[in-house]
Amino acid sequence: MSKKLAVIQFPGSNCEYETVYAANQFGFDAEIIPWNCSEDLFMSFDVYILPGGFSFQDRVRAGAVSAKLPVMSYLEKVCDEGRPILGICNGCQILSESGLVPDISDSHKIEIALAPNTKNNDSFGFMCEWVFVKVDNPGANVFTRSFNSNDVIPIPINHGEGRFIFSSDIDPSTLPVTTLKYCNSKGEVIESYPTNPNGTSYNIAAISNKKGNVLAIMPHPERASFLHQIPHSIDSEWSLKKQAKFKSGYTTTSGPWEKLFTSVKESLESCV
Repeated sequence: MSKKLAVIQFPGSNCEYETVYAANQFGFDAEIIPWNCSEDLFMSFDVYILPGGFSFQDRVRAGAVSAKLPVMSYLEKVCDEGRPILGICNGCQILSESGLVPDISDSHKIEIALAPNTKNNDSFGFMCEWVFVKVDNPGANVFTRSFNSNDVIPIPINHGEGRFIFSSDIDPSTLPVTTLKYCNSKGEVIESYPTNPNGTSYNIAAISNKKGNVLAIMPHPERASFLHQIPHSIDSEWSLKKQAKFKSGYTTTSGPWEKLFTSVKESLESCV
């Protein structure tokens, strides 16, 4: 039986349908549930995704209002039970505002924030482009176990507030968590633009919790889960794969971020 996956729709979410589509394509029984659903319905799922968008129009700060909703108390429960939770873009911002990542103190205390993008220390505004990331410590999180730390993975970013800021007592390089870091097409982690597209601390694009069942990621893996989504213009083996595939006739083929979905699926199946 397929594992049940819920994509939580907040007022202002706009990526829930492609997220559900990707999850269903990779073997989940996925559906969209509203932020104000009953606790019984919410608790009936195995995996949870908070999708991208602009919940509550990013009032106050991106994700700040949604993080205070009653549904987050349900999410804390399933988090403490060890169920997998993924936050993408606005979902990443909500998880950060809720304290579910990185949760080093085990108290759901807010330890990081997502600030407006900068370019060489100047305000930059909204960004919409393709970048590359690498996974540090992939085996420590249910969503990244199928990746290799040497993988250079293309992925799109679409955000105005994606710059990770950490409290003064937290250095993510010393934490027992999984992180994704922006790199160039050769896999080099360079702190300046354009490799670091938004001025984020330590080149961080995503971070997990200490337990390894939650991942908050600013880029959009659901938009790079199929080969046809990868642009020809980027310097990547995936672009070459797409060109070769399309020469022989179009087919729906898995892309670089299929591994995110299959990784958590395999982790759940191994626990049965």
